[in-house]
Amino acid sequence: MNEILDMLARHGALFLFVIVFIDQMGLPVPAVPFLMAAGVLAGAGKLNLSVLLVLSTIGSLVADLIWFYLGRNYGTRILSFLCRISLEPDSCVRQTQDVFSRHGMKALVGGKFVPGLATIIPPLAGIVGISLPRFFAYDGLGSLLYTGVFLFIGFLFSHQLEPILMALGQMGHWALWLVVALLAAYICWKYLQRQRVLRELRIARISVDELRRMQEANEAVFVVDLRSELDLQENPTLIAGALHFNPKEMDTRHQEIPRDRDVVLYCSCPNEATAARTALLLRRRGITRVRPLAGGIDAWRERAYPLDPFLVSVASGNQA
Repeated sequence: MNEILDMLARHGALFLFVIVFIDQMGLPVPAVPFLMAAGVLAGAGKLNLSVLLVLSTIGSLVADLIWFYLGRNYGTRILSFLCRISLEPDSCVRQTQDVFSRHGMKALVGGKFVPGLATIIPPLAGIVGISLPRFFAYDGLGSLLYTGVFLFIGFLFSHQLEPILMALGQMGHWALWLVVALLAAYICWKYLQRQRVLRELRIARISVDELRRMQEANEAVFVVDLRSELDLQENPTLIAGALHFNPKEMDTRHQEIPRDRDVVLYCSCPNEATAARTALLLRRRGITRVRPLAGGIDAWRERAYPLDPFLVSVASGNQA
């Protein structure tokens, strides 16, 4: 631990730049403790607060610009990648899409303080076509507030926090191992939580080939699109004959789902997580002939099966 504190004291601004950059890239290295520790050292006169603020803000902004351009160039595929590596499958991306849809660019500012949102909002901004100057202005403000708040907390309370920081330093390697153990415990807990969620979502799927055969045979099948508004904006097409529903409204609108035929749900998320969760909800509401579509709309497109333009959905009543 002494080595980390010495490194922070000697190369504080550059070290903080790297830590904040890694944190905003989505790796499990929390920047907040380091920001506060740097603020404490600045309050003790060992570091320059202005330089710390500038470089840590730049570190956050650089990471966000990388995600912004990845979102602009790769679209929702980058969200699928984030969802696959996330310790919370699908839910983090879906919740962030909802937040961004409701609050727009304000989410770039406030999202910095919400775990899970900070990494996903920048690529979303790139996906929906936000201009670079506008993104730079809002994200720059969010990065400045995020790093500044925790730096100033450490700076203002440096007299109270410095003894704690020094005590951790005196513990030497034990303090470092304690931090590592806590971080490892957190990652293990989130991983086990992820596995539990995936086990719950193990519900029988229907393949795109099977669904297409049912359609060609004119069998009664009710197909539901559960994608977010942002997904629909980027790819405004539905599987032929499908209707769009907002998953959040399904619990109150399940009466609109027919009980006398097969129901197929699809989304554009790894593990068909949204479709599987919704299928389990509908089963609890008495709709037993319901299955998620394996591979979702991406698998349907890969087979070049028919698509309908998303104009006005009778089920959702929204216009794309």
